[in-house]
Amino acid sequence: MAITIKDVAKAAKVAPSTVSRVISNSPRISEKTKERVREAMKELGYHPNFNARSLANKSTKTIGLVMPNSANKTFQNPFFPEVIRGISAKVHQLDYGLYLSTGQSEDEIFEEVQDMVQGRRVDGIILLYSKVEDRVIKYLHEEQFPFVIIGRPYDDTLKGITYVNNDNFKAAKTVTEYLLLLGHKCIAFIGGNLDFVVTIDHMQGYDRALRNAGIEPRDDYIVFHEELQEGGQEAVIDLMSLPERPTALIVADDIMTFGVMRMLNEMEIHVPDDISIISFNNVMISELSTPPMTTVDINIYNLGYEGANCLIDLILHPDIGARKVIIPHKMIKRQTTQRLATNAVAPEVN
Repeated sequence: MAITIKDVAKAAKVAPSTVSRVISNSPRISEKTKERVREAMKELGYHPNFNARSLANKSTKTIGLVMPNSANKTFQNPFFPEVIRGISAKVHQLDYGLYLSTGQSEDEIFEEVQDMVQGRRVDGIILLYSKVEDRVIKYLHEEQFPFVIIGRPYDDTLKGITYVNNDNFKAAKTVTEYLLLLGHKCIAFIGGNLDFVVTIDHMQGYDRALRNAGIEPRDDYIVFHEELQEGGQEAVIDLMSLPERPTALIVADDIMTFGVMRMLNEMEIHVPDDISIISFNNVMISELSTPPMTTVDINIYNLGYEGANCLIDLILHPDIGARKVIIPHKMIKRQTTQRLATNAVAPEVN
């Protein structure tokens, strides 16, 4: 025989309505009572029927996650599992579930978002990216559907959007200035997809630091590739084919840097003796690489956690207003950077 709310209420010595409020995590119920009811639910093996509750309460207790492209390709980058880990930690506290987009193209992803919104499959959506031109953002904004961006909106005309981001301009400016202090002047920038706002912010921070130092940025020192190992390898081939090679690289992402370092090793160009490298994200491979990467820790887990926190606030309190949360970053100095030796020149490729 199925266990009911009345059975839980009897075991916890509370009213059935109190059990319902505990299930919905109502702030009107004390933590002591919540603990007693949850213990009774656990002992009896009671599991709330969230589908039935969603019909009655117009709530699914589910958060939609929208990837920048196909999940198959996205999960090759450790950034995404880590940001989702942060999101999961927060939504678990309030018994929310996650609905992950699985579209393989921009059109499929957009249609999936429409289904989430029109079919009320989720209570809100977190975008794990921010693009320069993105109809998903415009659509969610027009529909006034609760959503949060991990990143920042590029279009300033779209008002009232909540987002969680790093100061990516400042981070890129800081690492460029650090390489300048180490004596490097031939500094190249390996960016990700130029459609993404984070790439633009990184590039602008790099550009500003060079210009402040009286150095004109060189077009041939700025390349863009997909944020995967293959993208890093392709970038190295581009840059090391130049007559005047850079002595330092700023790379948009640790997984790209891993590809960069593998290709440099094949070319017998040694890091950091022949070329210095600074990256972003500080995922696990950055410390385990050979040599360990100097990188910027952007607190990926906190980006996800705060993104979920902001979205749930929007869902529970629709009139709360937009928030802009900046997660702090810090540079982690390891072994892929060093002071440039006087008159140093990158070695010839055999």
